[in-house]
Amino acid sequence: MAWGLIDMSDDANGEIEIVVVTMQFDAIDDEALHDKLRSVLAKYVVLARGEPGCRNVDLIASVTHERRHLVIGKWESPDSQRRHFDSAVMVEMASGCTGLLSRPPQIDLWEATSAHDLR
Repeated sequence: MAWGLIDMSDDANGEIEIVVVTMQFDAIDDEALHDKLRSVLAKYVVLARGEPGCRNVDLIASVTHERRHLVIGKWESPDSQRRHFDSAVMVEMASGCTGLLSRPPQIDLWEATSAHDLR
């Protein structure tokens, strides 16, 4: 299995592999700008869900780190995820974050760990 893919293939169920990407955003310490960041990220989630190859995108907020937000995206393939990262939707979101973050976003690719992997 390639890094960044969740192996959900099961011939009996006809499921496919998906790519999971997380993007962590830490807002600067200014409530008005934090509200603007939340708005930028919420708009991004709505638009990204309509992108080709998108399985789902969620936005969650940290309980333990004030002003931290995490976007979790699931994509049908590595190609659809890469195309999305070059898309106008992604560029608009990245541009909208200018001046709102305390540090660059942390972006990561994930793969599933199943009970089979733990043997």
